[in-house]
Amino acid sequence: MYLLLFLYVVNVFTLDVLYMCYSSLPDSLYTAFANKKNVSVFPIGAFLVPYGLLAVVCGIPLFLLETSVGQFTQGGFITCWSKLCPLAQGIGYGYFMMKLYDFSYILVQVWALFYLVFSFRSQLPWASCDNTWNTANCLGLQTFNSSNVTANQTNTTSAATEFWERRVLGMSGGIEELGSVRWELALCLLACWVMCYLSIWKGVRSSGKVAYFTATFPYVMLLVLLIRGLTLPGAWDGIYFYLYPDLNRLANLEVWLEAGSQIFFSYSLTIGTLIVLGSYNNYNNNCYKDCFWLCLLNSGTSFVAGFVVFSVLGFMAQKQGVSVETVAESGPGLAFIAYPQATAMMPFPQFWTVCFFLMLILLTVDTHFVTVECVITSVSDLFPKLLRAPVKHKIFVLVICSSFFLMHLTLVTEGGIYIFQLIDYYGCTRTCHYFMAVCQCMALGWIYGADRIFNIIKDMTGQRPSVFFKLCWNYIVPLLSLSSFILYLVDYQHLRINDWYVYPDWAYALGWTMTLSSVLMVPLWAAGQMCLTAGTFRQVSVQRTVGDHSLKLGKDNTYITILRKPTFKMISSLTHCYRYIV
Repeated sequence: MYLLLFLYVVNVFTLDVLYMCYSSLPDSLYTAFANKKNVSVFPIGAFLVPYGLLAVVCGIPLFLLETSVGQFTQGGFITCWSKLCPLAQGIGYGYFMMKLYDFSYILVQVWALFYLVFSFRSQLPWASCDNTWNTANCLGLQTFNSSNVTANQTNTTSAATEFWERRVLGMSGGIEELGSVRWELALCLLACWVMCYLSIWKGVRSSGKVAYFTATFPYVMLLVLLIRGLTLPGAWDGIYFYLYPDLNRLANLEVWLEAGSQIFFSYSLTIGTLIVLGSYNNYNNNCYKDCFWLCLLNSGTSFVAGFVVFSVLGFMAQKQGVSVETVAESGPGLAFIAYPQATAMMPFPQFWTVCFFLMLILLTVDTHFVTVECVITSVSDLFPKLLRAPVKHKIFVLVICSSFFLMHLTLVTEGGIYIFQLIDYYGCTRTCHYFMAVCQCMALGWIYGADRIFNIIKDMTGQRPSVFFKLCWNYIVPLLSLSSFILYLVDYQHLRINDWYVYPDWAYALGWTMTLSSVLMVPLWAAGQMCLTAGTFRQVSVQRTVGDHSLKLGKDNTYITILRKPTFKMISSLTHCYRYIV
């Protein structure tokens, strides 16, 4: 059981790192991620108030709701709704679309692998301006750290920024100019999808022992980087900025919205992951207790990781002769510019760079194959006779991985970063999470009934949840999510790059199509069921919202479900296999 808890925290720690990476692009790309920038740029003293409050009233209740649904139904995020509220099965299909867009985040793993290869060079390429891709405005580390140039850096760029923009991305002029496929990134993309396939197709039979390394190494490196960060000059300036309680920021609505986004993202809420992972638990697993421990460990890990981040930011601020706030808010991206640049300033820079990007790769490998496995599990539950057989399952996994590798080749072109931003801004936007949270709470809290959910949890765990959870499911979470959803639409702005590049109209139309492809699944499915099912409107509405009565026994008023059998599907995911063994 404790190994299960540990593996989940590794996964959510990865999501925090990915959240940092997606929101830490250079200045020329930073504006595109205005709605998903790293929340840790806010001092934790003030940010901890909305973060902690939303974790209690939104994060923990939704976490318990989703894991208990998965554990009770023993099904994926699509089929679980047929046993509880068939009229709301469109939520599962909405999750499916959101998961497909999530596949594109493998690009972060690709970038990390690219950096890892260059980290073995005797001279790190992002530390100097003696490379073919550098411009006349480039500043190497020695020049960049000189105090006499900090006042006049308007028209200059660091060597790390130029390596990222010109060598790694090779950015074109816009999404209209895709250009050619960058073969180095394409090879990295192929390697990443191969690693994903090998992690899924045989599960524990091929990579069980590796899990102990991929699960523990990130935490070992987090500790190592924390110790190293705290010993850097200027580190405590960053820590002070991290912990300083600037309460005036509480009046900033964006702080609250970003806190909510961080909770939804790092807790893996309203995207189907928790439902699938919970479905591999034993029926009598105490998911009620696990909920509190996992959320506590998740937030605790994020808090400790903040010391690693801000100790390096303090070091960077001292080297550049600027304030920590300047580095945190307007500096280059953290994951692929500031951190490589900081490690290049340390003794033995190759060692620290290799450790950092190896940690990032291992984290993204775990999270990506869990994301893919959630989709494969949910689709296999729809067609169990066709896809659960071992040979057919391997072929299905191969088809999925091969197809998305080919589709993702567009992301490693010279204009691929613009496509990636479009998917991130529209396909995986937080408005989808807010909408799904409202629908999920309405379907389970009101239509199916919060009291029934309480009875289910009581039957599975022997503990009846606090009435506080019913209050959150029925009122607090829907109201907060709906308010955030409306505020997002009211404050919506078109995706722009550094206020100079505007996407063409067809790109914005494509973006909204991605958003609506998941959101509209809910009303379209409900409308389709009401129109296609025989009977009057009242008869159909009752029939399609009751769920599977066969799950409930009559006399003792307890619930039963058919547990997943220990077939290949049961061990097809490394994380899921540990859940089954424990």
